[in-house]
Amino acid sequence: MKEGVDVMAIDAETPPVSRQVEIVRIRDGERIAQTDALAEETAIALEFNGISYATMLATPADLEDFAVGFSLSEGVVMEAREIRGVDILPGCDGIVVQVEISTEREVGMKARRRAMAGRTGCGLCGVESLDQVIRAVAPVPRGADLSLAHLSQALTTMRTQQSLHELTGATHAAGFMAADGTLGLVREDVGRHNALDKLIGALARARIDPAGGAAIVSSRASYEMVQKTASAGMGVLVAVSAPTALAVRLAEDAGLVLIGFMRGAQCVVYSHTDRLKV
Repeated sequence: MKEGVDVMAIDAETPPVSRQVEIVRIRDGERIAQTDALAEETAIALEFNGISYATMLATPADLEDFAVGFSLSEGVVMEAREIRGVDILPGCDGIVVQVEISTEREVGMKARRRAMAGRTGCGLCGVESLDQVIRAVAPVPRGADLSLAHLSQALTTMRTQQSLHELTGATHAAGFMAADGTLGLVREDVGRHNALDKLIGALARARIDPAGGAAIVSSRASYEMVQKTASAGMGVLVAVSAPTALAVRLAEDAGLVLIGFMRGAQCVVYSHTDRLKV
């Protein structure tokens, strides 16, 4: 992650991330006409070296981070420097994100190409074979043990930075807590996988070493969320809800601390329980 990634936005501005709509709120039998803010979902088509790879619904913000993070977490590239550039082309039916990658990675991509008909909250739609779903990840480096107090405070801080969720109530967030307890980056999206990809991309683009830090997500911890966190080199994943059994098995194998049901000073530690300081 020594080199930056060139990003260009071409032809038009990206769509708004939220939209005002007319609603009728019913309270105690009374009908009240109001306006309300709704989070936008936009079709995002990802192309690598001109080859269509995936289309999904996502919040049309931080798409540069999304492109880089998706490329890394899905194994299209192994390092951010293998991405030569990102072009964003908004259109009337959605947004095309064109990613230029190295020739070597293009060959590998073609070998495991997927055609995903994306849905919000599902990062595995359309995967062509099971071995592409259950991908092995390298063990994450063991960083310093993290304190429950730091993680709890980081989650509280992340909630104050979820501006789109505050406006619409419809988005997930993913944040990065450094080893010293500082919450450095937060990204939001209608899809929890997308929010985490955006965070991973933001870390790569900012040249922040994720080792020793933690990913904090406002959702449950599925297998894929653990997979993406571990592939990014973060050794801790904190979720506000439950993990799946498959997610716990992967966390154990990858050396990742998996924490669920984070509520203030309370949580449930599912893997590598000795590494959380209470």
